[in-house]
Order: sequence, then C-alpha cells, then structure tokens
Amino acid sequence: MVPYGGATETGEAERIGVGPLIQPFSESLRPLRQQVFERIRAAGALPRVQVAKELGVSPASVTAITSELIEAGLIEEVAAPREGDTSRGRPPVALGVRPEAHLVAGMKLSDREHTAVIVDFAGRLLASEAHPHPPGEHGLDELVAAADDLLSAAAAKAGVDRRTLSAVGLGVPGFVDAATGRVHWSSVLRERYADVAGAATARLGVPVHVDNDANLVALAELWFGAGRELADFAVVTIEHGVGMGMVINHRVYRGARGLGLELGHTKVQLDGALCRCGQRGCLEAYVADYALAREAATALNLMHREGQSVSVLLESLFDHAKAGNKAARSIFRRAGRYLAVGLANVVNLFDPGLIILSGERMRYDYLYAADTLAEMESLMLQTNRPPPRIEVHAWGDMLWAHGAAALALSAVTETILGAGRETA
Repeated sequence: MVPYGGATETGEAERIGVGPLIQPFSESLRPLRQQVFERIRAAGALPRVQVAKELGVSPASVTAITSELIEAGLIEEVAAPREGDTSRGRPPVALGVRPEAHLVAGMKLSDREHTAVIVDFAGRLLASEAHPHPPGEHGLDELVAAADDLLSAAAAKAGVDRRTLSAVGLGVPGFVDAATGRVHWSSVLRERYADVAGAATARLGVPVHVDNDANLVALAELWFGAGRELADFAVVTIEHGVGMGMVINHRVYRGARGLGLELGHTKVQLDGALCRCGQRGCLEAYVADYALAREAATALNLMHREGQSVSVLLESLFDHAKAGNKAARSIFRRAGRYLAVGLANVVNLFDPGLIILSGERMRYDYLYAADTLAEMESLMLQTNRPPPRIEVHAWGDMLWAHGAAALALSAVTETILGAGRETA
C-alpha cells in the first residue's frame, strides 16, 4: 500500500489519505461542560480558576459553563477557606456537586448474597442493604423480583422514595454485554441471552444499567479507591468465581463486544476440570470457591452435609490448612500455582502498573502467599525490571455495589451533560 494512487487526467498522482480515520479517544472529545462537571465532582470542591487551569481553557468559558450548571441545579457554590488564612472577610468560593440533584442505587446479585447501596449525586453513601440468597441458578423473573425487594429495603433505610431514583446500576457474574444490558450467561441465571436490563427496568420502574460484576469492582476502585490516580491498573476478583476488570487510560476496557477480559475462563488445562460455564480447563475451575470445595471433599473427605454451604466447607478447609494438614495445604498451593499462571498472563499481555486482588476469598492468604507471587514472577517476561505492584483488598460484596452505583452515576451524567462515555 502506497500513499498515492494512479495518475489523474491532469497527470498528477491521486492522493489518498493515510493514518487512522478514527482519532484516539481523549478527554478533549468529551463535551466541555461534562469535563468541567467531572473535574468538580472528582475534586469534591474546586475554584473556577483551578478548573480553567486544569482543563486549559479560558476562565470566561468556565464561568459561563458553571453558571449553566448552577442554574440546572447540578452544582453549587461552597465556601473554600484558604489554609492558614485567619483573616476576616469573605472566604474564597469553590464549586461542588449538589448532592440532592440526583439519587442512584447500585446493586450486586451474587450466588450467596445480594447487596445494594443508595448514593447521592456527589457519590456519598446514604444507605446499604444486604439480603442472603440461596445459591444456584434462578429464573429471570425470580432474580428481578429479588432485586425489587432489595431496592425497596435499601430506599426505605435511606429514607427516600425509590421513585425519585434517577438510575440503578446492576452487577451480575458472567458474560454481560453492558451496552445492551443482555446477559449471555451467568451463574445466577437459568436463562441464557437474557435481557436483564429490560426486565429489571420494567419491574423497578427506573432505568437499569447492567455490567459484569468484576468490571464494577474496577469501577469502584477507579471512583472510590486505589485507582483514582492511576491511568492503568487491573483488578482480579476471587470469590464464587474468578473475574477481571481492566482500566486503560482511566477507562474500564470491555472489548469490541463488551465481553472481554474474562480471566476466569481463560484455559489453563486442555480437557481439564469442568467449569460451571460448561467448558473444561478454565482457570476458575481450579481457583474459585467451588473448585476448592470440590478438592476438599475429595482429599479430606469433607463431604457436603444436608444444608451445609460451600462457605462452611471452605472455612473447614482453611482451618485444616492453618493447623498444618498437608492435604489441605496442597489444595491451596495448587490453586495458588494456577492463580500465578493467570496473573503472569495478565502481566505479559497488559503490563499493568498495579494489580489489585480483590474479593472476600482473599482472606485465604494461602492463595497469594509469597511462593505464589514468586512463581508469578518466574512466569513473567524477564526484563530485569520489577514486577507490577500487587495489592490485596479483601472487601466484601458491598464494594461491588458501590461500583454499580458508579455505573449509575456515570449513566446519569452522560444523559444530562453529553454524548461521551464514562467507560470505553
């Protein structure tokens, strides 16, 4: 391919374009008023002059835009006293998000427990609620009904009318197309290719936005946690399954079809153990809680009793490991080695600056012991540079609900302020 085509009637070579026709996504492509609002929200309180400085635009432009946002009831002027300034007189004025402008909910539906939070437009938590849920697959109607009950309880605890909510973010495990809200497969859902967003919106009476729960953990870290100041990082979740969320250039990456980064379903063993997705040899089938429970039942004769949960079985396995039982330790060691393979693949593929290991299962420190991380390093590309930083966040399910709330806040912001997308 050459930059000039054949000759034209005038004898000149035909000029054709070169280079990408679609320019790289950047902040400058987002509406300026959206950029202004999001800078203010991220800072909590920010003077107009600082907004102009950070965005590289004229103070006059910022003044005009913020006046519109104040008139629309989205932001408000707040006092911003200067540090060390004890003089009397009027304190400097900053801008902050008007918290009561919108209320949203975030919910996670999981194999064991459903959780929800209600937050205001500034991202402040108003209430949280958790409902136990029997494990296994459930019908779409049953799952949406459980979400309906959970939302009512959370709204009542927050003292708000659920009809005043502007949006609901909903996280489920499995293969989720966030753009359409369709769930192709989930461990909590009997149906495949289910329109969860449509069914939930109809039942709850509020716009519902659905995403993979691991993406929502990454979103929670990006909005509320360790990822706020990082351009690129990865979150690997180990709970009832193994998930992954990746932030690239401050945005959650989902792939061309919205189904990317399914680390738990990368293959680590041909014709290996059966995964709950229906395929064999997935990483999840060696690391997730049901995999550890399967190994425990076989190696330690810890068979399921009537009504006994997987969590109880895992606690028994962990107690045996801490007490020095070789078989129990070998189960965690094997799972840790498979986890090392998965993490090394993440590093070799994406080279993130930080990997966050998240989820309640990170209480089982055998999964990320020093020898596991050392094995990860041995499987990484050898470049004489240090490995990425590893942080362990043993959060419970409420963190996932916070990520769902961030998804809802993002959706409301885009609907009101512009055509850009908060997550790519």
